[in-house]
Amino acid sequence: MPFTFLKYIQPTHYFRLSRKDGSWIFPVPESLPKEILEALEKDTGFKSMKAMEYDLSWQAIKRGYIENAETYQQFEKLPVSDEYRFLRKNFHPIWSFYVLLIRLLSFKNPVREIRGWWKHRKVKRRDYARNSFQYPDWNTFQGKLMKEQPLVSVIIPTLNRYHYLKDILADLEQQTYPNFEVVVVDQSQPFQSEFYKDYSLNLQFVHQETPALWLARNTAVQKAKGEIVLLSEDDVRVDPNWIENHLKCLDYFNADISAGVFYPEGSQVPKDRSYYAVASQFATGNAALYKRVFREIGLFDRQFERQRMGDGEFGLRAYLGGMKSVSTPYASCIDVKAPTGGLRQMGSWDAFRPKKWLAPRPIPSVLYLYRRYYGNTAARRALLKSVPPSVIPYQFKKNKPMLILGICISLVFLPIILWQVFRSWKLASQKIKQGPLISELE
Repeated sequence: MPFTFLKYIQPTHYFRLSRKDGSWIFPVPESLPKEILEALEKDTGFKSMKAMEYDLSWQAIKRGYIENAETYQQFEKLPVSDEYRFLRKNFHPIWSFYVLLIRLLSFKNPVREIRGWWKHRKVKRRDYARNSFQYPDWNTFQGKLMKEQPLVSVIIPTLNRYHYLKDILADLEQQTYPNFEVVVVDQSQPFQSEFYKDYSLNLQFVHQETPALWLARNTAVQKAKGEIVLLSEDDVRVDPNWIENHLKCLDYFNADISAGVFYPEGSQVPKDRSYYAVASQFATGNAALYKRVFREIGLFDRQFERQRMGDGEFGLRAYLGGMKSVSTPYASCIDVKAPTGGLRQMGSWDAFRPKKWLAPRPIPSVLYLYRRYYGNTAARRALLKSVPPSVIPYQFKKNKPMLILGICISLVFLPIILWQVFRSWKLASQKIKQGPLISELE
């Protein structure tokens, strides 16, 4: 990435890797359209001209520039002082201090590190959402997809959540876009075929006896008749224009993937996801993509079966393959967070919080993903950043005081946590040795 200190606080971010053709996502500022470049804030507080250029490039991406400017092929090393300035402008101040501690404990020059950190201690953090780029012709845009109305295949895997599944199916009955089918892969025990009788939908369901999420999604993709696939879940709620807005995004931006936004029930779209931007993540609960994407990069990796981050791995594969993925705030959905069923029934609340104290932490598939694509060093940095706060229960994961308490608690239970991490690392090594389990679309 343009600023190397990001390796400490975003060690496994998609944009830390160059794509297969050697290019990065970050545009060369001089190749940006004049109106975009003039809208960016040129920061003369950087010591080097290159840092100033890289900062403009970062701004463009973070503020929602999506078009196809020339991108960087490589980056130059920057002064330490500029690295700290960049951190203060883009992240909470605690992360700048975190990086300082890591650098000092790594025996970097203490005078240079402390001086660089201290010099920029009063720099204010940017608010990209407030200054995001707008697309004023979005509301009046009429693309070919809405005119041609191709068949869309909405895919929903489900496991013991009939109570929640009925709500998303009811939402689909109200869609403004008419030409779609719904493919449900039902792994519930006991299976209830009569559940599907009374819906006014073009609906097909598949009974899968063995609970396996990624097998279910792969099966549904293979059975989908549409050339556009819309991935959903059994515990979300969507607006009537959900399908329509996904198609509009694909069309308007000439994108391969429309990456929808989640927000918790009773809340709203997160501020940093409230505008169009190049997507830096992919979630199988809310995304539309052309079926040709699966033909080019393969189906979901079944190494993530009964575990976590299979969608993250697929999104990273798409990014590395040069697919254009756009974060789409208008195709948002409410994440109900059903307390039972689904992956939660299979042993974890999220990627870093197993239900049992002696279970691996994080879930082994997480380290499989990190180590396979980013290497062992980046995986260790991710563990250092993510494991201590994960001691706090799932419902407090966004509570900052509780996260700090979690870090303190992790010091008390350090031997147990180290054992959990060791187990996860060992199991991830077995996955890496076996290799990916990615089938091609038939």
